[in-house]
Amino acid sequence: MAQRTQWEFLDDRGRLASAPHIPSRLITYIQAGAALFDHGLRPAGLFGSAHDGAGPDPAKAGDLPLDGTPYLGSGPGVDADTVLAARPDLVVAVTYGSEQVYGLDPDTAKYLEERLPVVVLDVGQGRSLDEVRDRFGALARSLGADPEPPPAGSALAAARARLRAAADGAVGARVLALSPAGPDGVHIARPEAWPDLRALSRYGVGTAAPEPGAGVNWSTTDWGAAGRLEPDVVLADVRSNAFPLERLRGVADWDAIESRARLLPWTPELPPSAAAHARFFDAVAEALEAVEPSS
Repeated sequence: MAQRTQWEFLDDRGRLASAPHIPSRLITYIQAGAALFDHGLRPAGLFGSAHDGAGPDPAKAGDLPLDGTPYLGSGPGVDADTVLAARPDLVVAVTYGSEQVYGLDPDTAKYLEERLPVVVLDVGQGRSLDEVRDRFGALARSLGADPEPPPAGSALAAARARLRAAADGAVGARVLALSPAGPDGVHIARPEAWPDLRALSRYGVGTAAPEPGAGVNWSTTDWGAAGRLEPDVVLADVRSNAFPLERLRGVADWDAIESRARLLPWTPELPPSAAAHARFFDAVAEALEAVEPSS
């Protein structure tokens, strides 16, 4: 007799994951695991992307404790049999608007999906920040978690209001998001490509955009081009694959940016949870509140 299905979830690829019981041993992409942890679900293991190294990237982890959470590798270094040896009953990953499972080699993803449920949620430019957060909330609730605690929702509402007020008080201020590539180059984020940056615009924040050209999510250029955007606030990528900011000192164009702008650490892979989004909005609001009004 076929096993009765007790749990189902339709993921953002349109694929239905199912199991005879509610999954409880989750192996997740680190960003996904950070979001689910904010709902009270601690992953049994984590994996990273091809950009990551031998250990988990704290910039992607949010409040998720990395001590005691097994790390199973990153990108092509994730071995399917190693994942299965951790005895998961669900794998949770992300995608950027396609069928591709981010952080896993396609053959590895296929091998896993033939053997256990896999849920993939879209965190790309086709989703708003609210939609991304709501999808992770829906998954967490399907797994038996309660909604995020009321203080998290209250903090997010307060942070939105603060951000809107700060944007109103800093008319003309420009927020630039970037990922340092090295002394000779920088990846400038295209604001329309990132749900968190589009959310800033929604609340009235002025965002600086690079010139149209190659690159869907980023424009790769030199530091002079970044400086010509005259940012008042810089969201600087602090993931492990980004070039460290402290090693840019002495690069004239970067020094000019640093002298005029307020710098905020930023991860383009923000955990999709109310708690993480509230912290992000509060940080940007605080920076805008400190911007000198234009004369």
